[in-house]
Formats: sequence, C-alpha cells, structure tokens
Amino acid sequence: MARGETFEAGELTDTSFYILLTLQQARHGYLIMQKIEELTNGKVSIGPASMYTTIKKLLNAGLIKQYGEGSGKRKTYIATASGVHLLKRDIKRRESMLAHAKLIFNEEGEQ
Repeated sequence: MARGETFEAGELTDTSFYILLTLQQARHGYLIMQKIEELTNGKVSIGPASMYTTIKKLLNAGLIKQYGEGSGKRKTYIATASGVHLLKRDIKRRESMLAHAKLIFNEEGEQ
C-alpha cells in the first residue's frame, strides 16, 4: 500500500499517529515535537521536515485543522472529529496486532 493511501485505508503511520495524539489539545509545531518526545521518554523524535510534511497531509485529509489565527511560523493545530475517530480506530487496530503477536509468542513459549 502506498503511503498516501494509509488515511483512506484507516491506518496511520507512526508519525501521523503521534501528531494526531498530541493534537487532542491545540499546539504549534515546536510544542508537538516536544510533547511527542516527552510522551515517549525520548524514544520517538520527529524532525521538523517530517512533522510539517505530515501536518500538511493531515490538513489535506481533514484530520486536523488550524486553530485560531496563527501568526507567521507559529501556526497552531488541533485534531478534528474525523481525526479523533481515525485515531481511535487505529488504536484498536494496533491493539489487535499486539494481541496477535502476544498469542503467537505465548504459543511458542516465548515472552
């Protein structure tokens, strides 16, 4: 599946997942990056180029919107109802994948 088709298929990339997750509250780009690093204890770090490319895709898909006026480079974004719905669906999908992995490892006697 091509990367551009993931939203239509109801799936999120890890970058999209974390950006949507942090945009449950309105944030601008730098705060999005900070929140993701804080949330993951530094295990996930999204650079500006990846973040703004993903933000543009999320905006075009109607999954986030600009919040307020935003001045210059400090544009603030927030998840839309569609974005929250897709995020919750993707969480269920990921939980199911994890359950399958646990089942396989338990069957094989691994932890």
